[in-house]
Amino acid sequence: MATARAVRLLLTSSRWRLGRREVPQSRALAALVPGVSQVDNSSDFLGKRPHRRHPGILQLPCVELPKALAAAAQLLLLQSAMPNVEKQVRALTNYLWSRHLPVGPEELQRRAVYLEEKFLENPDLSQSEEKLRETVLRALRKTTYHWQELSYNEKLSLVYMAARLDGGFAAVSRAFHEIQARVPEFQPQTLLDFGSGTGSVTWAAHSTWGQSLREYMCVDSSAAMLDLAEKLLKGGSESGEPYVPGVFFRQFLPVSPKVQFDVVVSAFSLSELPSKADRTEVIHTLWRKTSHFLILVENGTKAGHSLLMDARDLVLKGKEKSPSDPRPGFVFAPCPHEFPCPQLTASKPLACSFSQAYHSIPFSWNKKNLKEEKFSMVILARGSPEEANRWPRITQPVLKRPRHVHCHLCCPDGHMQHAVITAHRHGRDLYRCARVSSWGDLLPVITPSESELPPSPAKDPPGS
Repeated sequence: MATARAVRLLLTSSRWRLGRREVPQSRALAALVPGVSQVDNSSDFLGKRPHRRHPGILQLPCVELPKALAAAAQLLLLQSAMPNVEKQVRALTNYLWSRHLPVGPEELQRRAVYLEEKFLENPDLSQSEEKLRETVLRALRKTTYHWQELSYNEKLSLVYMAARLDGGFAAVSRAFHEIQARVPEFQPQTLLDFGSGTGSVTWAAHSTWGQSLREYMCVDSSAAMLDLAEKLLKGGSESGEPYVPGVFFRQFLPVSPKVQFDVVVSAFSLSELPSKADRTEVIHTLWRKTSHFLILVENGTKAGHSLLMDARDLVLKGKEKSPSDPRPGFVFAPCPHEFPCPQLTASKPLACSFSQAYHSIPFSWNKKNLKEEKFSMVILARGSPEEANRWPRITQPVLKRPRHVHCHLCCPDGHMQHAVITAHRHGRDLYRCARVSSWGDLLPVITPSESELPPSPAKDPPGS
């Protein structure tokens, strides 16, 4: 088990380990244009590993819930004898997926001023100030998303479990795998789960790090959710032995600023907060309680991705320092930089999302056993970003064509790049590594500096 000092050295070392074998930077990295330090086929770029296991591979095989968890979920739903469960599950799933963020008072004020100016420009709509105000309010109601807070009582908690337990477990497992694959020496001892819900984070963390974790703090404002999570840990009963030891439940975050956890997680919870001010306060609190990694996961939608980018910027630009931990933060994953997200600043903004395959719980309405969870994530770490060795992230499915490969990359310079990689121009090793890489992997190359080649905007590849 790594000591706190050993882990601290890992997080501030001159190179991130992308596997158990550290790849020498001068020999392992290549450029995406010919003539600028191509991969040397005779080097030890891969060591004794095949190309399909190159250092940037971060794929996680199809995830399956622990049998004890799946069995407990089925038992609890059966005991509830709830009518029309399938219909309620579909309705909740569609609602959560299509949900937008609540509109803040500043945005409402801006929209009101804009509408008032538009109405005043029309000479045919001459009206009193009171009627003008009513017209603006009526237009605001029609054009503004009406966000509603969900109250997770016993019934809704069970529906949420049936709808989101397996998919949420898959997304969080992929986030944990990112840390485990890149920093295999990291062995956390404590974990804080904010908005713990059904407890899927606890199960995923236990599946990833096993006996290393000795304390899990699950925080959720819903007493019904906490009760459900505890029953799931005990096999669906109230008196059984918990499957995962050392789990504690509470409705509020620890007050003491000195209490920190090796891993802090918020999975699909920030989007449940009613305002930007609440999110800001929670993110600052979670970061203060982070000693190594803060993991934020949301739906893979524009709203979810935008929320995570706001949280990322709050931590990176925040001047508030914890008295017990003054270390700065940087982005561990998925971004290879701290610049504004190029996906959001593009002419057509896209959500930076990932996909994880999983085996669904065999409820009667789950006709397909294999499903895909689409999610967005941000992993923030304490340490120095200047010392981190970063590789471009593949942000879309890799398109394999005869003798060439299309890769869309988010690069360390903060730009997107559409790279067309061939064996002739870039070397056999890089070409084969690109060909076996997938959406979400890192491509072990360096991009040309801005002085050598100006960044080019990403373009869609040809259809063939």
